[in-house]
Amino acid sequence: MKRQLDHMKKRKLEIMDTTLRDGEQTSGVSFSASEKLTLAKLLLEELKVDRIEVASARVSDGELEAVQKITEWAAEKGFLERVEVLTFVDGGVSLDWMKTSGAISQNLLTKGSLNHLKYQLKKTPEQHFAEIAEIFKQATERGIINNIYLEDWSNGMRNSKAYVFEFLEFLSTQNVKRILLPDTLGILTHTETYAYLKEIIQKFPKLHFDFHGHNDYDLGVANIMEAVKAGCHGLHLTVNGMGERAGNAPMASAIAVINDFLPEVEIKVNETSLYKVSKLVSAFTGFTIPANKPIVGDNVFTQTAGIHADGDSKNNLYFSDLMPERFGRKRKYALGKMSGKANIQKNLQELGLTLNDEELKKVTARIIELGDKKERVTKDDLPFIISDVLDTADYKQKVFIKSYVLTHAKGLMPSTTLSVEIDGKVIEAHAQGDGQYDAFMNALKKVYIAKKIALPKLTDYAVRIPPGSTSDALCETVITWELDGKEFTSRGLDSDQTVSAIKATEKMLNII
Repeated sequence: MKRQLDHMKKRKLEIMDTTLRDGEQTSGVSFSASEKLTLAKLLLEELKVDRIEVASARVSDGELEAVQKITEWAAEKGFLERVEVLTFVDGGVSLDWMKTSGAISQNLLTKGSLNHLKYQLKKTPEQHFAEIAEIFKQATERGIINNIYLEDWSNGMRNSKAYVFEFLEFLSTQNVKRILLPDTLGILTHTETYAYLKEIIQKFPKLHFDFHGHNDYDLGVANIMEAVKAGCHGLHLTVNGMGERAGNAPMASAIAVINDFLPEVEIKVNETSLYKVSKLVSAFTGFTIPANKPIVGDNVFTQTAGIHADGDSKNNLYFSDLMPERFGRKRKYALGKMSGKANIQKNLQELGLTLNDEELKKVTARIIELGDKKERVTKDDLPFIISDVLDTADYKQKVFIKSYVLTHAKGLMPSTTLSVEIDGKVIEAHAQGDGQYDAFMNALKKVYIAKKIALPKLTDYAVRIPPGSTSDALCETVITWELDGKEFTSRGLDSDQTVSAIKATEKMLNII
């Protein structure tokens, strides 16, 4: 009963996504018409944001085509009012553009600071207000919903508060649905955000106010928190924090913060779709998501230290409310020089593999060795590492390839100089070949001819990498040899193909 009562007390908070408009101001980013339509559908239907701002009026023919596609789809779905377009005080030209586009919700861009009004438009407040009133009148006659941006509002509150309140008094007399208050240059602190919005909302309790935060001081999320606490009615966010300069307040972080720390409000956004939308926006824009970006970064649900993995196995000691499953993700346990047995056990469990203590100790040592070389070890590499380690355990090493130099220059045959230790004695040799590995084998043959030992014949050479691996993947080379009519194989594992083949060859030398 108490839970139901608490739920009834919550006030609804609108989330407006402006990735397709303000986010597109990210340097070098431009969505195609089909990409905008795909994202609009995903944002409204799956992520379930309340509204989307999709374009600026009059920008280009491509922008017009994109908005036409979105509004045609939105009209069929009953979403048309939720699709918004940035417009300008231009005597009605933007309204004509909106009519052609099919959009019915305008976000009129106006001047929210006296500095902008005086030095950019060179107009008085009375002139500006009269022009806005005329735009609103025309829009209402055309059945267009009026929302209004007070550009540079944050500087307006700092330096010309009387003007801002004069503007709001004027707007209280107009047919306007939402007043959008942007921190255009991202200059506000969290204390200012709260104080300014609280003062405005108390003075104009019947008006709807949205807060639009930028991230120039990395305070975007802190400021949206304070805006909500102050009683704002809506927030403007972008996927991956895209936007001009340092970008806008990021969608994923803001939603997590609202759900976890602001119980007084209710939002409709579907958390489990945040990661999917983030990845798609990244793919469309080429705007890479930093690996450590909260909620959507590749590393943020990856435990690296072995002690953390051990703690997770003992009553989830390193878990927090930010569980990856909330966002359609899974926890990972990194493999590298910081790995302990607990990290490796977690990955083995996912693969359905088991090792005894001695095997696990050897695999752990091998992973740490690879980590020291700055190799990126993944779960998919584990079966290869296990195979390499267990294969090595089958013989006692007496032959060591101590060092080698591989050269490959244009116009010259590849060559190798190597040093081999056999039964405690070091022998050096140099040779050329058709490739680096061929040169290596020719030098090795010289060593073994001197020792009057016949080397096996190489009958097959296969290279493979783990599925889904990237350019820094481990590479396994499996070589089949024939000696005295019998075949056997040896394996080598390294990120360099030639080195992995040399390691496979070293194993062969210890087997014969």
